[in-house]
Amino acid sequence: MNKRIHIAVLAAGLLMGSLLQSTRVDAMASYTAKVYTSSLIVRSEPAAGASVVGSLKSGTTVTVTDEQHGWMEIRSGSVSGWVAGYYLKKTAGTASASLSSAKTTSGSSSATVTADSLRIRGGPGTGYQVVGSLKARDTVTVLERQDGWARIRTTSGEIGWVSAQYIASGSASSGSSTVSTVSSTSFKSAGRISGKLIVIDPGHGGSDPGMLGTTYNTMEKDLTLQTAFYVRDYLTARGARVQMTRTSDQKPTLARRVQIATALNADAFVSIHYNSSPKNVSGTLTFFYSESDDLRLARAIETRLGQGIGLKSNGLSYGNYHILRENTLPAALVELGFLSNPYDEAIVRTSAYQKKAAKAIAEGLADYFKK
Repeated sequence: MNKRIHIAVLAAGLLMGSLLQSTRVDAMASYTAKVYTSSLIVRSEPAAGASVVGSLKSGTTVTVTDEQHGWMEIRSGSVSGWVAGYYLKKTAGTASASLSSAKTTSGSSSATVTADSLRIRGGPGTGYQVVGSLKARDTVTVLERQDGWARIRTTSGEIGWVSAQYIASGSASSGSSTVSTVSSTSFKSAGRISGKLIVIDPGHGGSDPGMLGTTYNTMEKDLTLQTAFYVRDYLTARGARVQMTRTSDQKPTLARRVQIATALNADAFVSIHYNSSPKNVSGTLTFFYSESDDLRLARAIETRLGQGIGLKSNGLSYGNYHILRENTLPAALVELGFLSNPYDEAIVRTSAYQKKAAKAIAEGLADYFKK
């Protein structure tokens, strides 16, 4: 992946199914950041080949006004232009408005299904795709109500919309919710992955193919989705609960991917990608944003990747990416090989490699929860 990360603002009141097909809004709140390299080149366009318009010294404070493909549009004094996002770190107390707008209140009330069969839809209306179903006496958590529809979370963690007339508020679900919370807490204190809720994010999708392999024209979005399925299988075999941000060729916004994890109050978030570089580089790379839980999670995963999956590990790297920066959960982003490298591309296309990488990610997550 050549870091084609775009900032998206989530319109309140929509949910997973509808947002997977929604239009992205290219806007973000500005914030301040500091330069973390000895000399940072400022370019006229968000591209490595663009003309140089200036440079910034280590420690310089800048205002970030836009993000595109992993590049940040900045201004600092008389200098303005685009810089590589790798070398900026957001300063404390400048939380982006996009994060607060993306958050959703969860667990607001409980309800019981009164219909014999109730369809779960991707949005608040019959025109939205059916994404699941419920039966009589199933309990749900009501997250939001809108025009006769209710946004709900099932006991298995699925989120969708149902007709509010077919659910009755107040039920034993509050008791079930309490049991679930206690159970989750006990698992956490025991340091086991069983019972943990992990969000796996297959990068790109839909109209965004991600990186295209230079030798076999492999599409990154296909590799990330298949690898994510393998990660899910390994995690569920260990007793973890898994929510994927997409399960088909769809394109959730970056804000939506983060919101899914936040709304579910998940225990960890891992975004899966495949890399690209104009240089002849090979191997995996694991990114973190915060130096607390993010770094610890990234280190646990990178350690497993480095134990041998067919490509070398290039270690850990700070990544100023929306999917990490705006995430309140322990989060990591893994790059599992360079599609710009013929050797890497030939290997990562195979299911054998994807399974090894997926197993390493799952084992890294298990290691993280042991600590």
